[in-house]
Amino acid sequence: MRRRSEKGSRSRSSGSFGKIMNCLCSGEQIRAPDDLIFSDSESLATRDHKSEFSSRVDAVNHKSHTNILEAESSLRESGGLNYEEARALLGRCEYRKGNIEVALHVFEGIDIAAVTPKIKVTLARAGKHRRRHSQSYETPPMSINAVSLLLEAIFLKAKSLQSLGRLKEAAQSCKVILDTVESSLPGGLPQNLGADCKFTKLHDIVSQSVELLPELWKFADCPHEAILSYRWALLSHWNLDTQTTAKIQKEFAVFLLYCGDEASPPDLRFQMDSSFTPKSNLEEAILLLMILLRKVSLKRIEWDPSILDHLSFALSVSGNSRALATQFEELLPGFIDRKERFYKLALCYYGAGEDSVALNLLRKLLGNYMDPMCFPALLMASKICGENRSHAEEGVGFALRALESVDGKCDESKSTATCLLGISLSAHSKSVVTDGERVTRQAKALEALKTAGQLTAMSDPIILYHLSLEYAEQRNLDAALDCAKQMLNLEGGSNIKGWLLLSRILSAQRRFVDAETIIDGALDQTGKWDQGELLRTKAKLQLAEGQFKRAIETYTQLLALLQVQKKNLGDRKKLLKSTRRHLDRSLELEIWHDLAHVYINLSQWSDAEICLFKSKAISTYSATRCHVTGVLYENKGLYKEAVKAFSEALNIDPSHIPSLVSIAVVLNRLGNSETVVKSFLMNALSLDRMNHSAWYNLGLLYKSQGTLSSLSEAAECFEAALFLEESAPVEPFR
Repeated sequence: MRRRSEKGSRSRSSGSFGKIMNCLCSGEQIRAPDDLIFSDSESLATRDHKSEFSSRVDAVNHKSHTNILEAESSLRESGGLNYEEARALLGRCEYRKGNIEVALHVFEGIDIAAVTPKIKVTLARAGKHRRRHSQSYETPPMSINAVSLLLEAIFLKAKSLQSLGRLKEAAQSCKVILDTVESSLPGGLPQNLGADCKFTKLHDIVSQSVELLPELWKFADCPHEAILSYRWALLSHWNLDTQTTAKIQKEFAVFLLYCGDEASPPDLRFQMDSSFTPKSNLEEAILLLMILLRKVSLKRIEWDPSILDHLSFALSVSGNSRALATQFEELLPGFIDRKERFYKLALCYYGAGEDSVALNLLRKLLGNYMDPMCFPALLMASKICGENRSHAEEGVGFALRALESVDGKCDESKSTATCLLGISLSAHSKSVVTDGERVTRQAKALEALKTAGQLTAMSDPIILYHLSLEYAEQRNLDAALDCAKQMLNLEGGSNIKGWLLLSRILSAQRRFVDAETIIDGALDQTGKWDQGELLRTKAKLQLAEGQFKRAIETYTQLLALLQVQKKNLGDRKKLLKSTRRHLDRSLELEIWHDLAHVYINLSQWSDAEICLFKSKAISTYSATRCHVTGVLYENKGLYKEAVKAFSEALNIDPSHIPSLVSIAVVLNRLGNSETVVKSFLMNALSLDRMNHSAWYNLGLLYKSQGTLSSLSEAAECFEAALFLEESAPVEPFR
């Protein structure tokens, strides 16, 4: 009897499954006949547990049991299992077994266009019911379980297409889910879904679809659609959890930074009054990463160091190093190491042009209580000190400590430390009092730079640049020229500083035509916005050749370029680096001063005054403008006014060398004390021993004294002035 009972049970189950399979072929809905309506004591789950279908998927028994429970739930609610729902169940089963192509074939049999209106109506009514907390007497066309089942089928179809490499089709399939849910529930998915497993399953499907869609567009090489999908995911009401939202925000920020495709600003419907609207990929990525850092600080998400890495890159590219420093300062203790915080803060402040703040941070880091032998910090401290002669001696100490800490390490690290030692020694040589000490330090600087070059087999363009610079300043122009050429070959002409140095060395050799040819070659290989310094050097070369008209034309071209640059970058002022803006203003200021000098030499006083007026509009307090004003008065014969202008320049900048020399010349002409005149000239020479004008005027002062010893001193001064003038570049080498 028991065997006959089991056999009958299997027959009834096989018959039920057969009806489902027949349904897949006929497209008819299976109503609930007697053999498909089960009592509580003999449910579908109990019967199918022993069925032929269950035995075939016994390896995934738990998942099959879940499928059957959902089928039973759908049957109980709707009274039957229609064609689409049956395909959804079978397709899911095949997908989970890894039969992707079979699953896709089953999913493609679902008429999505036919079921979508029913899904929308069901979701809309369910959403209203949950918001009103009242019983609805309208029967929805489908159950929530059936909706979840069909939406999951569409999602698994997208995953199947993704596995087969049909990414665009997968994205379109995934988009159907989000379009359907958003149009049905414009206010978002119902809140507090934890107690309702039906809506929880629906929410999981929507969340996975929201994550998947932009990924599909990314890998389909459709960046514009990917960006729109990310914005859709973040700006629409999907009721995503905090971790999922943070994951999407990070992935979107990374994509914006590195995708290489500039996106249009967010649509106006997403923008609120008085809210910040990013105008570029960079701004949008920075905003997203800052939001993520804020969530970390509020402990809503776990700490992820890559967020800070990407934000560091984004803010560095945009020139907002000061803003990056603020982000490091606002991080709570424990997220990053204290030593790392100090070092990265120093990098930020150095990038923002606040060298003194950066140096103070490095001094603390390199103190006895933190990490006195931190190699990167020692290198950076030496670099900062080497750029300021007042800290050059300290820079030498940092470089020596770096060499001590790098003992036994790779030659590249040793060469970098040795190069920085040479740079600091060179800077320190300019501040020493005696000629003997200066020559000694220059020799040590040159030796250090040579050693650095040998450690890298003369293959490091940075070391070659500084070696060429040191040779040039010591007036070993042939060696300087060789190093500059070698550097340009290594860089492929990509560095403007290399072109400028080469042209200045050639100008010091009085090869003005060759120098101008070099500048023309550099202009051909340089972007329009980076041609400012090159054009200014070209104009100075033309002046050195006596071609005043061509020089004025070049200066005019440069001014026009700066004006166009201002207009074109007007919409991107917030992204334009503050240092870059300062450099552009400084360059424009210098151009007006250069033009004023040209017009003074041509005795065109009114044109010179116009240039000075333009300069004053840019910067009220400029030592150079006061000096040029004094030169104008001097050429007009207004010596007292000239002295007043030179004095004003020195009040602004006591170390302004041209004003020191000029005021000495005018005071000497007015018959002032030789002691006063000499003090100005000696002050100028203490700041710049290579200033031929100061040597020449000092020689004139000694000559006027008429004594044998003073005449001997005058001869030495004139000799030095002649040598320096003959080897002087049109612009300073540095």
